[in-house]
Amino acid sequence: MVEFTAVTDEELKRARQDPALRRKLLSNNLEVLMSKLNSLRASTRGLDQNSARQIREGVDMAVKLSEMLQVAEAEKAPSQAA
Repeated sequence: MVEFTAVTDEELKRARQDPALRRKLLSNNLEVLMSKLNSLRASTRGLDQNSARQIREGVDMAVKLSEMLQVAEAEKAPSQAA
């Protein structure tokens, strides 16, 4: 299982200036989120309201992270963006 490590203020500051670090942080956070969502889904036999809400919120966040990652990738190589 992938472990979550909180991003420090210093890393956030660096990520604003370093596109490669920004992509790495986005990618790592998306991986952790997807792992946690899969664990929650697998551990919940019958979804109660709270579990279903958490999964919906997690999926919304995963979509946002994916969109941010796509933008970061497009900025990396504008000539390769489709």
